[in-house]
Amino acid sequence: MDLRYGVNQKLGGIPALLYGIQWLAVSVPITIILGKIVAVTLDRPELIVFYLQKLFLVTGITMGVQILWGHRLPLLTGPATVLLIGILASLEVGMGAINGAIMINGGLLVVLAVTGLFASLKKLFTPRVVVAILLLVAVTLTPTILNLIVPDGTHSPVKNYVFVLALVFLLYATHGRLKGIWRSTISVWAALAGSFAYFALFGWERGIHGLAAFAPPVGELTPVLALPNLGVLFSFMVCMLALSINDLGSIQAMGALTGAEEMGKRATRGLAVTGLGNVLSGLLGVVGQVNFSLSSGVVLASGCASRFALLPTAAALLCMGCSPAAIGLLSSIPLPVVAAIMIYFATAQLSSGLLMAQNANAVQRVEDGLVVGLPVVLSIVVVFLPRVTDLQVPLLLRPILTNGFVMGTLAVFLLEHIIYRK
Repeated sequence: MDLRYGVNQKLGGIPALLYGIQWLAVSVPITIILGKIVAVTLDRPELIVFYLQKLFLVTGITMGVQILWGHRLPLLTGPATVLLIGILASLEVGMGAINGAIMINGGLLVVLAVTGLFASLKKLFTPRVVVAILLLVAVTLTPTILNLIVPDGTHSPVKNYVFVLALVFLLYATHGRLKGIWRSTISVWAALAGSFAYFALFGWERGIHGLAAFAPPVGELTPVLALPNLGVLFSFMVCMLALSINDLGSIQAMGALTGAEEMGKRATRGLAVTGLGNVLSGLLGVVGQVNFSLSSGVVLASGCASRFALLPTAAALLCMGCSPAAIGLLSSIPLPVVAAIMIYFATAQLSSGLLMAQNANAVQRVEDGLVVGLPVVLSIVVVFLPRVTDLQVPLLLRPILTNGFVMGTLAVFLLEHIIYRK
């Protein structure tokens, strides 16, 4: 692979700034959109800004540590979709228990990475299991997307629905024509164009005014920690295992792309730092962290594989995390626009799963299709269970039996390693 800059090659001031801005253009929309989905569940609208500030700080810190001492590869770090799903499925137990579960399982990932025990668990994640998990992440986002299209208090849901449909097809029509870094940053253009179109059609949504230009996120959003019950702990353990495989895949893919040396050590350090990032996330009460697989596309588009290009990005995220005014402006994206971009993310996740199934020859028999198919169908059933059914499930088992992603993951393990074991 012919790249302008290698992994360990330092950049001059201007190139570092320009490449850093490119990485930032990819990082910010993902962080804002995934963070806002959780933030809007908070009691008071003004807490959204505090939450997103802390998420930006955690993301910037984790990314910087990964670049300098972790995997030391050009990989973006940000909020994990799989943990987002776990959080949304467990809201009724309270954020304290959720934060505690993320923190504990982040610590567990650190232990598994540094002791070498993770290598044994990795054998459970066969190509069919990984394909199913990729599909599950996309499918179990569906209820969240629906709630974003028609949030509580919407006066004209059909207008939002038609708007989201139009924006989604416009997004894909544009995606098909863009190349390189323009395609990698399409979520930026979708957020900008979608927001302007929404405000032009439906009027400006009055946001939070009088936000300070600089104010670290302390005070009102003091994180709450509580010891989770076994059901919540197990549910997030499943999510964290799926996250770790995604994390490892991102590290290995970037290593293959850049020809980096000592990939075993890089993977161990990278997983350990990801675990520490999740400990910090739980401690501060935000969505846990993961290395993004889309980073390979940015490297291919820009031709720059230098890890040092991400240092300005990490620094910018830290600065944004200390600016309520900047976060307030960025978080003003209307929820239907967020829904359209989430549909794009979910479809990209489905595409990744289907491509892996083809490239790894994961589905060659009817039984192979059942191993992948049943967990997906089961997860759809679980995420759309009536609320009255959820409430009748025992409290200890509710975080497991009513979480579509967890049930789908457990189902694929059962089918792959027991029922259809080869």
